Amino acid sequence: MNDNLSILGANTLELHYWVDDNSHQINAYVQNKCEKELLDILSEIAHNLAINISIETMPLANGGVRRWFKIVSKTENKKALITIAIITALATGILVTPITSTLDAIIQNVIQELFEDKEFMELQKENLKLDIELKRIALLKRQNIQNKIEKKRSNFYNELNQGKNISQISITVQNNNHKTIIPEAFVPKQNFQSYIITSNDLTPEIIEGAIIEIISPVLKKGTYKWRGIYNGESLSFNMKSNEFKTLVQTGSIEFTNGSSIKCLLRVNKSIDSNGDEKITEYDILRVDEYFKNTQPVETPEGRKYRQSKEAEKMQGKLFDD
Repeated sequence: MNDNLSILGANTLELHYWVDDNSHQINAYVQNKCEKELLDILSEIAHNLAINISIETMPLANGGVRRWFKIVSKTENKKALITIAIITALATGILVTPITSTLDAIIQNVIQELFEDKEFMELQKENLKLDIELKRIALLKRQNIQNKIEKKRSNFYNELNQGKNISQISITVQNNNHKTIIPEAFVPKQNFQSYIITSNDLTPEIIEGAIIEIISPVLKKGTYKWRGIYNGESLSFNMKSNEFKTLVQTGSIEFTNGSSIKCLLRVNKSIDSNGDEKITEYDILRVDEYFKNTQPVETPEGRKYRQSKEAEKMQGKLFDD
């Protein structure tokens, strides 16, 4: 951070595409797609910090290809200046930090840098440090923000990787007069891949004791999906319990209208190109009970699981003693 300039003036990002053929030109599609992802990152951060902003651009310049993005708040006060400074610094941190770092770590680093600024230190007297900490907590509590930010950053570098003559990019935080507040940070092309998400799959959600009303069981062998009602929704399920499937297919268990099961449910999830979370499949991994005339009947695999859990609990008590 430039010691002579206050972080409170930080409202502009300079995005610099470095080219290796001295042409001062890059593919327009690559540029437009990259900058859309950058604008989405800025908008996502601003939305989650509850500030209404507009983003203004300035003309291209030589020296590779350079673009400026000025962030403007609809209200002008110290809190708005602080929030814009957070947005610019955070967007920079996100763009130059590989996917191995969490959003929380990036936010912590940005806040630490902010409070190395002398003017920011003075603002602590106005309880603005608490306000910034609350912003950090609010950011992290927003559902899916990490997924959205990471996907947008991945899209940015994936598009950037398509620019054949782009050798690296750099990003700088500046003020209104293009004076550098946070020094230029570089990402060379050989590192672009470390910013790109290779799989859109998320960690599945595992639900113990899920109750599913069976609409249509599968009575024949194959990979057909069962249908049932879970949390008021009619859904398709993969029955992964071979033991329970066999009991149904051999007629040992019969289903009537309103029959339900109690099971271990895995909800598989992924993110789309916008970073929004979506459910891809429901897998029934184990059936603990089925209901016969509203009475629960424990399955053999359910009994084995219950007994193993009871044995573990007993063993834990013995160790405690």
